[in-house]
Amino acid sequence: MKLYETLEKQLKKENNFVTDNGELKKWVVIGKARNYDPVLIKLLLENNTLKKKFFVEVEETLVFKQEEFITFMEMKNYLNDSYTQYKNKVGLTIDGKYLKQRNEVALVWPFKDCVLEGGQSREEDKREEIFFNEILAQDEITQLLEPKVLTNAKTYDKDACTEQSRSGEHNFKGFTRDAELNKKRGLPEDTITDNLIIKGNNLLALHSLKKEFAGKVKLIYIDPPYNTGGDANIFTYNNTFNHSTWLTFMKNRLEIAKLFLKKDGFIAIAIDHYELGYLITLGDEVFGRENRIGIVSVVNNPMGRNQAKYFSTINDFMIGFAKNIEFAKFNNVILNEEFLKTFDRKDEKGKYKLKNFIRIGGGDPNLRKNKQSFWYPLFVSPDLKHITLEKKEGYIEVYPITSSGQERTWKLSKKSTEIHLNELIAIKENDKVVIYEKYRIDKGQKVPTIWSDKKYNANHNGIRLLEKIIGRKDFSFPKSLYTVLDTIKLMSNPDDIILDFHAGSGTTGHAVLELNKEDGGNRQFILVEQLDEHIDICIERNQKVIKQENFDANFTYFELKKYNQTFVEQIEKAKDSKTLLKIWEQMKDKSFLNYNIDIQKQDQHLEEFKQLSIEEQKEHLIELLDKNQLYVNLSSLNDNDFKCSEAEKKVTNDFYNG
Repeated sequence: MKLYETLEKQLKKENNFVTDNGELKKWVVIGKARNYDPVLIKLLLENNTLKKKFFVEVEETLVFKQEEFITFMEMKNYLNDSYTQYKNKVGLTIDGKYLKQRNEVALVWPFKDCVLEGGQSREEDKREEIFFNEILAQDEITQLLEPKVLTNAKTYDKDACTEQSRSGEHNFKGFTRDAELNKKRGLPEDTITDNLIIKGNNLLALHSLKKEFAGKVKLIYIDPPYNTGGDANIFTYNNTFNHSTWLTFMKNRLEIAKLFLKKDGFIAIAIDHYELGYLITLGDEVFGRENRIGIVSVVNNPMGRNQAKYFSTINDFMIGFAKNIEFAKFNNVILNEEFLKTFDRKDEKGKYKLKNFIRIGGGDPNLRKNKQSFWYPLFVSPDLKHITLEKKEGYIEVYPITSSGQERTWKLSKKSTEIHLNELIAIKENDKVVIYEKYRIDKGQKVPTIWSDKKYNANHNGIRLLEKIIGRKDFSFPKSLYTVLDTIKLMSNPDDIILDFHAGSGTTGHAVLELNKEDGGNRQFILVEQLDEHIDICIERNQKVIKQENFDANFTYFELKKYNQTFVEQIEKAKDSKTLLKIWEQMKDKSFLNYNIDIQKQDQHLEEFKQLSIEEQKEHLIELLDKNQLYVNLSSLNDNDFKCSEAEKKVTNDFYNG
């Protein structure tokens, strides 16, 4: 039953809320709500659906969500359906409060209070998206975000192709739940431990994955549509979303993504300058400004783009957020391999090759009298193997001084230096002894906010790398393997779960496989991709990486089961009008049509329909289908209308029930 119908039926139990004609006195109910009328409150609490919707529990006390209830009643006064069609109030409130009632900076746009499926499945699709308002379309949103039936499950590994198993593909036998690995991760022992690749709308897939993986993911790395405008885009995703639509699209996905992160987890989001500022503010709202850890500039084209009208762009960006800054911690790693090569311990002659790490800091000789602790000498043995703060006979006395002879102060106090003595190196240069910081080489520097992306190196180009793996150029501008590798190294540990719900060509899965081989880790990847063209490449890439590198790894693939898509496929295969008219009869009986379709009017104009070309007829029928009902809900698993196979029931029950 629709929420409003449930509410109306419950309220009509009170005679004072009903007119002589049996209609609900909405204006009376709204007035009662404003005054917290006990009769109204009691009626609402008696119904579990209404209780859950219009009350929130605070320290074991139920609090009436007055503003939300009144807004719901007001909108239902003049709307004939529950889709967003009002203009004056959209985007003017945040969390139920008008902007003038709030003090913080907030990002506001039309349809902010809506859910947008973003159901593009092919690159050429240009959908007219439907915005479901969070208050008015609660029933539609509940149905939209319900977990989905799973289908077409397969397992891929490094096995060579055979007649029975092409490209390492095997029949699905069941999900793996490695109790020992889950213990190491601090997770329930029955958590799925397979690498996963899922085909389907990423918002709906996240809601389907939520029960199994919420609160268990250490790192989310995504490279979403950049919303550059126009058709010549960096990515083949639908980047022609208008600004408000794109923001709604991202908000919906970031809100659910946050639920997946562990308390010490991170999310890294790749973006370019078009939406950078807005995404920062949106991220601040979703994750908290205090949890924003930084913005990295990734230099991916040092030569710049020659076609630029103004600045020649050489970089994109990556925004990082922690789930909770109090628990978040970076790993102590060196990300720049060229840095390591430059500072190898010894050259071919056995000498240290270290530069620019002289232990000197800012200061002035005049400070010497006032800050004695920063002007202390260090004493170095003649063989340069021992450094101490104690004066010893025969030891060399070293003060901080620049190469030009300018006196400076040590960076650390005498007490701090004593703690770090074993992290110093003494080297003789030009008859002078210089002190260097060994720990900067061994443990790495603080991670800078400018990264140099290797993908434009002739040997590491992202396009060439993918072409080398799959043997053809079928994907434009895949994300850099090396940027993803560095992000995973920095923000996760060898046994963690990594999620990417804009999987594209499968770079994140590739990076996880590479790192596991490098350090013997058991990282698990979960990839979600909805575009038909991309999912095939994603599967092929990761299977071939496993096979070519002889990795002891595998992954399980499955899809969200579609419903209206079956009619789309029938329409596309039809050869004549007679077949299309038969499909139309089936659509009227079994498909989900767009909410504003009048079936009687469609039938009244069938003769006009017959006059269209076959391609125009196909296009028209596809437009009638509700693209937001492409998938079968879990609650319909055993519904005969949806004809779920035994294999689909097996994989679905295995996934959700364990």
